[in-house]
Amino acid sequence: MTASTKTFGAITVVLLILLVDQMIKIWVKTHFVLGGDVEITSWFHIRFIENKGMAMGIEVFGKLFLTVFRMVASVAIAYYIYMLIRDKFKIGYILLVSMIFAGAVGNIIDSVFYGVIFSESTPVQVASLFPAGGGYGNWLQGEVVDMFYFPFFSFTWPSWIPWIGGSVFEFFRYIFNFADASISVGIIVLLLFFRKTLSLSFEKQEVES
Repeated sequence: MTASTKTFGAITVVLLILLVDQMIKIWVKTHFVLGGDVEITSWFHIRFIENKGMAMGIEVFGKLFLTVFRMVASVAIAYYIYMLIRDKFKIGYILLVSMIFAGAVGNIIDSVFYGVIFSESTPVQVASLFPAGGGYGNWLQGEVVDMFYFPFFSFTWPSWIPWIGGSVFEFFRYIFNFADASISVGIIVLLLFFRKTLSLSFEKQEVES
């Protein structure tokens, strides 16, 4: 397979993921109040939240730092994809890395633009796109839109268990978006089936450096 074909495949995957991700986020943002929940099945909900931190709602450092970190990481991944194509790695591996890249960029779009192009979402008010009065924040400080919630099962820990007794355990309690899913699927499949390729790619980088 030629380098141009691999490049086309990588670009196509990235653009498709970004398109789907942003269409879902814009629809949720403009149709749901913050915290709004629609039960599709007992184990699948659409629940709108906004994420100030990293994947799965983890918050470290500040919002601006996280946005810049995402941008730097995405540039590094893009360069890595370029090296993979140049060094003639298999298209399957390149497409998986492209999925991870697309997911990262999808959340960067939220962080960079959403504070400017959307009004604020509240528990009683749906946001509008390109509001006349301006957005809810500044450039690089938008919040990431999450919506997929899969509460497969839950139970209460017995009261006699230290520290966690009486508390409720829920699987899966995290709320995520399409970009997060793209990153997670890409990483999981890569680690399950392409560990040797991953090691080889870094070995090549070390030899060249």
